[in-house]
Amino acid sequence: MSFLGEFLETKYLVGEGDESYVYNLSISGNQSDDILARFEAEIKPRFSQKREFIVIFATGLNDSAFVYSKGDNWVRLKDFKENLRKLIVAARKYSDKIIFIGATPVDQEIVNPMPWDTDKSYHNEDIEKYNEALQNIAKENGAGYIPLFEKFMAADHKKLLHDGAHPNSAGHRMIFETVRDYLLDKKII
Repeated sequence: MSFLGEFLETKYLVGEGDESYVYNLSISGNQSDDILARFEAEIKPRFSQKREFIVIFATGLNDSAFVYSKGDNWVRLKDFKENLRKLIVAARKYSDKIIFIGATPVDQEIVNPMPWDTDKSYHNEDIEKYNEALQNIAKENGAGYIPLFEKFMAADHKKLLHDGAHPNSAGHRMIFETVRDYLLDKKII
């Protein structure tokens, strides 16, 4: 179970029948267009009008990866923005509480190029551009945005990464605490 799932279970398991669910529908390597393609098919079977839904998207890092054979980002910034707008429209069918989590920085010495796919490379400069777009689209459309990039940088981000791109357990804990605090501060939970 995820940190967030454990927290919500502890916070909300107060009586018989009271329960909270956290569905982590992430798939490693997915970009915003992949999430968009599978979003409705994955949320419909889990949706219930009897429960309040909060939709939290974490996207942008894979989209921002530079693909050498393409000579461009994996998902062009223009397409990324359009995907975000479409995700918001799709999510609004299920909830008014839609939140985007910004991407974390990478250790460019390790992931430029990526050891597991040398045709791709992560750059913090690109990640910041995608995070800025994410923040702006969220604001324009009344969705929440939780920044992580600056918080990771301030905490010596390289110590929070497992392989130069993905958070280690300390990084995941920081993400959880940041998301939890945002949800509590905004009185979403």
